[in-house]
Amino acid sequence: MITARQTRAARALLGWTQETLADKALVSLTALKRLESENGLKVYEATRDQVRRTLEANGIVFLSSDQGEGVMLVRAKIDTTFSS
Repeated sequence: MITARQTRAARALLGWTQETLADKALVSLTALKRLESENGLKVYEATRDQVRRTLEANGIVFLSSDQGEGVMLVRAKIDTTFSS
């Protein structure tokens, strides 16, 4: 399960506004704001999953360990081999 802080951090890494993420994830802006809230507001699991999948499809990796949670942005590797 992704956290509100991870979602906000992922957006920051991508340079996206809440509006951009809501549009790309096909969720309402209100639902995204609830997801990113630290007030423990209820969010449908389908909404959380759609946001997670959208962020992952754009290079975000969600991290979780016994020391905490985080996010990382990975870029596709550029193929430097040339065919003859």
